[in-house]
Amino acid sequence: MKLQFDTDAGIGTRATLGVIVLETDETLEPEFSRLMALDGVALYHSRIPMVSDIRADTLAQMEKDLPSSARLLPQSLDFDVIGYGCTSASTVIGSRNVARAIQTVYPNALVTDPLAAVIAAGQEVGAKRLGFITPYVPDISERMRLKLINAGFEIAGFGSFEEGNDRVVARISELSIIQSARQIASASLCDAIVVSCTNLRTLNILKETEHEIGVPIISSNQALAWHMLRLAKINDPLPDFGILFGQH
Repeated sequence: MKLQFDTDAGIGTRATLGVIVLETDETLEPEFSRLMALDGVALYHSRIPMVSDIRADTLAQMEKDLPSSARLLPQSLDFDVIGYGCTSASTVIGSRNVARAIQTVYPNALVTDPLAAVIAAGQEVGAKRLGFITPYVPDISERMRLKLINAGFEIAGFGSFEEGNDRVVARISELSIIQSARQIASASLCDAIVVSCTNLRTLNILKETEHEIGVPIISSNQALAWHMLRLAKINDPLPDFGILFGQH
């Protein structure tokens, strides 16, 4: 028996989004599942090869792999925005080059990455002086610090866990991140604190940490999700995910 059926617009009636996640990342997808839980917003994931050892050369290697990872997203869909989920690699490769690589496959999609998103988020909350926390080895942290300075921010305070293994980064405790934010806030006068890296677990602690230290916290996953949604014209306030998402 052949059954009759109708078709509709599918899941992404408001926006269709894609995100390319590192092979080694354990945090972005669980956090995005909460950040993107909006009616009419469809989110699709792909993965990109990455070794666990985070160095400039291993990060740069991903530029040539971005098109093949983008092709693993559903080709039948017209993506509004595609995000690349690696802050450190975006710093090494450059946001413009990330966008160029992805747009060889999806030329009509807008593209963002955590570095571009953090810069946009800092501007959104009106920050001038940033506290800056990373898990990276010194070379990668310094590269990102310079990118933020070139974007017009002053780095008022800085601290790093200096961990080069991405698997270990995913297991840095939420309490360690809270304590680090406290240290940076108490040591320097800043308008916001950036917690960089998509593999750091920040979503559960954003609101309480902001309340304690009195300035916005901008994390990589939070900023990337916010920027992807705003580029797709989705402006829903989600204040449970920090001051940034409470902005209109």
